[in-house]
Amino acid sequence: QVQLVESGGGLVQPGGSLRLSCVASGRAFSTYAMGWFRQAPGKERESEAVAVISRNAMNSWYSDSVKGRLTISRDNTKNTVNLQMISLKPEDEGVYYCASSELYRPVGAQQYDYWGQGTQVTVSS
Repeated sequence: QVQLVESGGGLVQPGGSLRLSCVASGRAFSTYAMGWFRQAPGKERESEAVAVISRNAMNSWYSDSVKGRLTISRDNTKNTVNLQMISLKPEDEGVYYCASSELYRPVGAQQYDYWGQGTQVTVSS
């Protein structure tokens, strides 16, 4: 069992930055990959992660829509995964969820086992 709690969401102007965090508890954090998903207002949660990081933080992957603007990182000593967001656009707005997976490079939502409750990111002037 893994419990995930996100934080760091808020209101930011277009072009601004935000840093999301997700703290995990339960099973050993370093044994699973982590991903961030987005759910835009009025839409279902995206079926693929916007960012994924491997167990040992050696590899990360991004969706094309966020590549170059979002950076995922993790600290296995603190059971934390972060998502640094820069140059935010209105289309980045939504609820961001962190999730854990036992797979090496999980991209699809169905490949994840545990989910946090989400944190709201609002991009507006």
